[in-house]
Amino acid sequence: MDEPVKNLGWRVTFAGTGINLALGVLYAWSTLKKEIPASWGWSDFQKNLPYSICCLVFALTMVPAGRAQDRIGPRWVAMTGGLAVGAGMILASFFTTYIGFIVGFGLLAGIGIGMGYASATPPAVKWFPPQRTGLIAGLVVAGFGLASVYISPLVKFLIGAYSVARPDGSLDSGPGVQATMFILGIAFLIVVGLLSQLLAVPPAGWKPAVPASAAKSPPKAAVDYTWQEMLATPQFYLLWIMYVLAAGAGLMIIANLAPIISLQGGKELGKHAFYFVAFLAVGNASGRILAGMLSDRIGRRGTMLIVFVFQAVLMFALPQISGMEYGTAFTVFVVLAVLLGANYGANLTVFPATTKDYFGLKNFGVNYGWVFTAWGVGAVVLAQISGKVYDAVKEAQVQEMIAMGVTQADAAKSAVGNYHLAYYIAGCGLLLAAALSFMLKPPAAKAVPAEGPAATR
Repeated sequence: MDEPVKNLGWRVTFAGTGINLALGVLYAWSTLKKEIPASWGWSDFQKNLPYSICCLVFALTMVPAGRAQDRIGPRWVAMTGGLAVGAGMILASFFTTYIGFIVGFGLLAGIGIGMGYASATPPAVKWFPPQRTGLIAGLVVAGFGLASVYISPLVKFLIGAYSVARPDGSLDSGPGVQATMFILGIAFLIVVGLLSQLLAVPPAGWKPAVPASAAKSPPKAAVDYTWQEMLATPQFYLLWIMYVLAAGAGLMIIANLAPIISLQGGKELGKHAFYFVAFLAVGNASGRILAGMLSDRIGRRGTMLIVFVFQAVLMFALPQISGMEYGTAFTVFVVLAVLLGANYGANLTVFPATTKDYFGLKNFGVNYGWVFTAWGVGAVVLAQISGKVYDAVKEAQVQEMIAMGVTQADAAKSAVGNYHLAYYIAGCGLLLAAALSFMLKPPAAKAVPAEGPAATR
């Protein structure tokens, strides 16, 4: 007689959350970016490059990593990801050039984050019935969003602790940035490696118990699509475009939040910008869980529409917020950070849940990997647009000052850019995503279930 299978759902869920808490170092980039010293000679555009490339590589890695964890299981894929993240951050710590950070943080750490992230959610949702897909996906990915709550202040502390005094008494934050990358690289290598050993998938044919409250009206089971079949559906391309627009807007803010606080909240508020990165992280994590629960109740499409419109309103409001006294600015930016984070984080729950609903669970890892490439494209496009906008506004101010008789050196020191045009571009993109959501519907039923090499474990 076969022994009953012990349900490891909650163990796997919280192991996945823990892995994402480490991999979420990506969301603390704006704090680290703000501390890159002028002596390194990076422009704002160049400061966004390691982050943008990390996002893109992370997203592209989700496809082969998702397929690998579907075939060989999540444990070894996640462990290899932890090794890559740690090695990449350690490698970056030996450089002061943006090219070095692109190679270490952008490429190598990006590969590792993709491998770990791809291995966290699929095994967790397989232990639970469809009625809990949104909630479980939200809990696992909440770790990634919540990471900045501890990583951002930790980065700030470590940079301060390892910065070196210059002869004039000022601090050179460069050594602090390098030491921080090295220390976090070692820590994440160990943590992800250990937690990955707790990941597991149910045995073939095992079915989770359905809650009594949901047993009377179970949702219609999705047919399992291979990734090739999924790419042949219009639903994939609709989801992909919407994800680019929605995720890109949030990632643009995450990449620049610390400098945004300094620019629009004032220099005094800017000294505490890392707090707002943490507030955004709280909203990010909360949005993932709440959106999962909401989408389980009202549906994925309705939740998407709410999120897209709300985030668009926030984007259009951002350029109007500046010049406030400290107390008012602090309150306003706390609320903004939490709401911006919550709306962005909601996407990271709703899109994987929709992928599972539409294309099935069997090949969920690789299928969501393809959908998730949109996240990486959104990060590159919007983050780089914001960097270009900032640099262009600053250069225009420099030229205006030079025309008024100010020396180029003084003009370069005094000029300040802004991200206003980038906010408007992101807001329009979100409204387009909201309009596209009305076209979204489940794919037509297939006559034959997906089979073949790509659909096997």
